[in-house]
This record gives sequence, structure tokens and C-alpha cells, in this order.
Amino acid sequence: MSKTILFAGCLLAFGSARAQMPAPAAAPAASGPIVVAGTVADEASKAALLGRLRAVYGAERVVDQLAVGTVSTPANWNEYVGRLIGPNLKMISRGQLKVDGNTVSLRGDVANEGQRQQIAGDIAASLNPTYTVNNGLRVAASEQSVLDAALANRIIEFESGKAALTPSGMAILDQMSEALRKLNGIKVEVIGHTDNAGSRAGNLSLSQARAEAVKTYVAARGIQADSISVSGEGPDRPVADNRTPDGRARNRRIEFKVAQ
Repeated sequence: MSKTILFAGCLLAFGSARAQMPAPAAAPAASGPIVVAGTVADEASKAALLGRLRAVYGAERVVDQLAVGTVSTPANWNEYVGRLIGPNLKMISRGQLKVDGNTVSLRGDVANEGQRQQIAGDIAASLNPTYTVNNGLRVAASEQSVLDAALANRIIEFESGKAALTPSGMAILDQMSEALRKLNGIKVEVIGHTDNAGSRAGNLSLSQARAEAVKTYVAARGIQADSISVSGEGPDRPVADNRTPDGRARNRRIEFKVAQ
């Protein structure tokens, strides 16, 4: 059984799941929460992991959703995971660090190629040769900044449980359409997300339908349909604590990303 630790609101993820950072690509380390979820072997492992995160990011930013249960991991897994949590990771925006057994996958946006190589190199150097590091970091494109500035961390709202846009959601998409025009046909991903209420299958379907609705709306305003791809990730990439109404509202969102 793989082991998952999820960091959202600024960076990271360990295990077989994900963590999402909503900060703009060009921004420095964000001040939002880091949601940590998943399963660890015992209370000591949990305390050590949370302690490391709090030391790097500040105790007030770490939201604990960790569980203790039966998991199987490589030798000294907790030690190696602890080494991965370093200050360099704060240079990544909208990032994900995923550790599944001895496979480490890293993605997100950095300011330049030097940062991309430095972060991946430091991670590789902190592990033993049995670990594999997949570097999916990319240098943040100026096009992404256009999208981030237009969305401005706002939530595109839909009717409850439906893929029908509300008037406020349409108003934001009118502004996003103007931003998309500035990209002159650059490929953009529209990604739907939900909170964790209800079934995962239902949420995946709803998030996909909402992403499709966004594409249809902006296409009707002159954006080339073939420049927009859509996907729905349901509840799998939260940016806030699903245990609170505000957190669930923040997790019900549409994300715009310049396609890699």
C-alpha cells in the first residue's frame, strides 16, 4: 500500500496523491495554508513529519489531515521524506511533490531554468540510489501570469451540484475571455475541481462537466475551441481544508493553466 501526504495552498505532496499550490507562477512563496493529508505508520512518524513542515513553512500554515494506519514503505522512508522538505521547495508555485514508495515526482512552476535544475538536483542528492526522481518542473511562462492576474484567485461559481454557471461566474469568465484573447491561441488547460462531499466518481463527473461548461462559454465569446483542453480532477487536488465550509468553497474551483 502506498503512502500519501498531501500539501496544498503553497506546495508539495508525498505518496500516491497530490498537492496543489494556487499562488501565481511569478510570485514568491505564498502565505496560504498547506493541507497535509494521507497515512503514516505511527504517531512518531506523524509528529516528525509535521514538525519538519512547521519548521520550514511556519506552524500556522500547516493544516493536519494525516491519519495513522498500516502502510508499507522502503527502509528509512520517513528519514528520506524529511530530507525532501527543504526551503528550496518554497520557490515552486502550483507545485506537487509526490513520493510513492521510492519514486519521487516533482512538478510545478519556477522562475528560471537555474531554479529548476537546482531544486531537482538537491532532491536527488538527498536520496539514496534506489530512488527515482522525475523532474516535471517548468519555467513559468509569462502567458501564465496573464491568466493568473485575470482570475486573481477568484472562484468561478456554479449552481449547487450542477454545471450551470451563475451570473457572477459568467462575469469572471467574461474577463478571462479577454485574457485568453491576449494569448493569441496559446494552448490552455481548463481544469475543474470539487470539494470531497459526496462520491469521488460523482465529483469527477461534475468537475469535468464544469470544465466543459467553461470552455463552451469562452468559445461563445470568440476564443478558439481547439486552443482549450479540459479535464476534471474532482476532489483529488484540494487547496484548502475540506473540513471547513470556507475550505470546501475554495476547493470548488476552475483552474486555468498554460499547457505544457
